[in-house]
Amino acid sequence: MSRALFAAVAVLPLVLAAGSAVAQSHGGHAGHGAHAAPARPAQARPPQARLRPAPKPRAAAPRPRPAAPAQTPAADPHAGHDMGAMQMTPAQAPAADPHAGHDMGVAPVAVADPHAGHDMSAMQMAPTQMPAADPHAGHNMAPAAAPQTTDKTCTCPKCAEGATTHDCVMPGASPVDPHAGHDMSSMSAAPVVDLHAGHNMGVAPVAAADPHAGHNMSAMAGGAPNIPTSVDAVGGRMVETPPPAAARAAPAHAADLLFDPAVMAASRKQLLAENGDVRITAVLIDSIEASFGDGEKGYGWNAQGYTGGDINRFWWKTEGEGALDGKLHDAEVQALYSRAVAPFWDVQAGVRQDFRPDGDDTTHLTVGVQGVAPYWFEMSAAAFLSTEGDLTARVEAEYDQRLTQKWILQPAIEIALSASDIPELEIGSGLTSVTAGLRLRYEIRKEFAPYVGVEWSRSFGDTADYAKARGDDVDATRFVVGIKAWF
Repeated sequence: MSRALFAAVAVLPLVLAAGSAVAQSHGGHAGHGAHAAPARPAQARPPQARLRPAPKPRAAAPRPRPAAPAQTPAADPHAGHDMGAMQMTPAQAPAADPHAGHDMGVAPVAVADPHAGHDMSAMQMAPTQMPAADPHAGHNMAPAAAPQTTDKTCTCPKCAEGATTHDCVMPGASPVDPHAGHDMSSMSAAPVVDLHAGHNMGVAPVAAADPHAGHNMSAMAGGAPNIPTSVDAVGGRMVETPPPAAARAAPAHAADLLFDPAVMAASRKQLLAENGDVRITAVLIDSIEASFGDGEKGYGWNAQGYTGGDINRFWWKTEGEGALDGKLHDAEVQALYSRAVAPFWDVQAGVRQDFRPDGDDTTHLTVGVQGVAPYWFEMSAAAFLSTEGDLTARVEAEYDQRLTQKWILQPAIEIALSASDIPELEIGSGLTSVTAGLRLRYEIRKEFAPYVGVEWSRSFGDTADYAKARGDDVDATRFVVGIKAWF
């Protein structure tokens, strides 16, 4: 009995050592999860195991062998390999693990969230709980590296020791801006509140009157000379100062001091003739035409001309009519002195002589005006006082309407008046007659243009009664063909 007990005590350490080696071999495969052994209830050792053998004499009792030290398991050659495709022999197949696929770790018990499922967006934190805005959010706040230098003129201790490249700042270099490259537009400084905003600070001081207001300061240093203009003169006209006395001392023409005065006088006369005092002569044939109407066929003419200068001229005028069979009805000729009194306007005065087939010729004193009205209406008006004391007048107007450069349409009108009845001439007082015509001409040249047209005439008042007594029509319409020319 004592031997058996002694043998069991001696073998127990070996069994425990072998069991530990087997356990380590199962957990030594890298990448394989070791299965925790199921906990077993502790069993009480048999009474034999808890009893110690009775002490024996040292000589008689053999010394038990010490337990073999635990050996480090060998490295698994299949660590990290997928062994699922390997087929093992039945002898090698490990026994089925009853806990394969089970998570044997103890899961921590989660504490229930009292606000789970609640909408917390409407909750506002207290002001003391709101985190302060970081003014440097998004900025790189890492310290900027000092510029590298290899300048041998640096006097820092490192350069004095012979360093070639180190972190140092050259004398006078500006420090690195930690915000360089950052967008600081969103960083707005708080506006300074104006303590007087909206306050009435009293009446603004009245500006002192400028003593030079309205003065021309252009003649001051650096400005243009102050030259008087019409603005500075009263009435808008410059005051003409008389020439200096020295200007009267020399001859009237300074060129006479250098050239023969007789030669210079002839030159000035020629200059005057070529630049204003020019003598010109012209003949203007307003119309030479034949007329065809209900009655007899007739003819007529109207021409004038002048000779002289720009201011003073001699004018002559003539007009008349008759029948194509050679019978002359009447004709007149005027000789006039004309003087220009305004641009485009002349005053004329002279005599008029009438010729009639019955020999009742009449002479008139003539006074009138002739010129061009605005919009280029050519007009003339004249009053005639006969030697018998009869006063008559005549007004004429015409206008050239250019249709093209060659075609011109010319309307014209003539009105005759009489201050008294003239029975020997069969003329009544007042408005005696009106003649209106419309002629279309074609300018072959400026100096020569044939035309066609129509003319209407009518007698009024006592003059119409005289026409009826003669057996003539009061009004008549005629078709005319003629020529207009000048040279």
